[in-house]
Amino acid sequence: MSSESSVVGLFRPSLLLAPQLIQTVLAGKRPVIKRWQKRGNGMHEGAMQHLLDCGVDESGQQVRLTGMHSRQPADRESRGLVVLIHGWEGSHESAYLYSMAARVFEAGWNVFRLNLRDHAGTHGLNERMFHSARIDEVLNAVRAIQAIDGAEKLAVIGFSLGGNFALRVGLLGPAAGIVPQLSIGISPSIDPGATLLAIDNGPTVFKRYFLDKWRKTLDAKAEAWPGRYDFSELKRIDSFVGITRRFVVEHTEYDTLDDYLATYTLTPPMLMGAASPLAVLTAQDDTVIPIRDFDGLGARGSVIAYDAPRRGGHCGFIENLRLESWAERRVAELLEQL
Repeated sequence: MSSESSVVGLFRPSLLLAPQLIQTVLAGKRPVIKRWQKRGNGMHEGAMQHLLDCGVDESGQQVRLTGMHSRQPADRESRGLVVLIHGWEGSHESAYLYSMAARVFEAGWNVFRLNLRDHAGTHGLNERMFHSARIDEVLNAVRAIQAIDGAEKLAVIGFSLGGNFALRVGLLGPAAGIVPQLSIGISPSIDPGATLLAIDNGPTVFKRYFLDKWRKTLDAKAEAWPGRYDFSELKRIDSFVGITRRFVVEHTEYDTLDDYLATYTLTPPMLMGAASPLAVLTAQDDTVIPIRDFDGLGARGSVIAYDAPRRGGHCGFIENLRLESWAERRVAELLEQL
């Protein structure tokens, strides 16, 4: 591997947890909500739901996104604001995101768990469909969140596709007046074309999982907008590349799949030359995000940390039988440096 990872080998999971499939499954299945509630750090109890004004989309329609905001208690000074972005078909309650948010909150940060368009049951909020090129509404959401929170210091953390969005906030935000002190991508999909192929050519269980997720969200969108959408032909396609290609042509403003993918493809030179500090955490055994996508990346330029341990799966990084997360510990270290 030609990439330069700063902490290869520091994440060493229990032997029982080492397999990639176990790591990936545990990322979304850990019983974290009850655990953090029992721990009593206050993030959940004090969370407030917000409906965010995020500008207009390509059709001129108002965009609204939702999320959960948790402030530090009045007797505790906040260190700043962290915005967290889930992965594709995740939500503010996804185990990996909820647990990271609780860990960051415990470290003294206000947190906002943002839901992307058509996620967390919000298919009826916006008529046009979610797609991964919708960075403008995410930037507008972060701007609105900053206005609600009022903190001067901002960090952004995202997982998988949300990791791509988080890194784009760090890349494109400064030109829009949004300047994170740090943007962190965890298992980020930086080459979406490679991710599509990896899903199609990888373990059947992952391909079936992602196709099933997509078909369910298509059904939810059609149900939310009766008579507006007919996905019957789209749902018959049995290839992730194929269904994405058809979706792009029929339901986005892009003419081809390549045009669409180019809008959110990130390269190591782009990341290292970003306008604000970035960090990347990924695993060499991730079958969804090929490690070769990061060839040439190092902790140089704007990338203050690039960590690629040999194990970890997709968004996993579960250390032990207590199901504790190395990624949470590592992110806490990076935020502490701020």
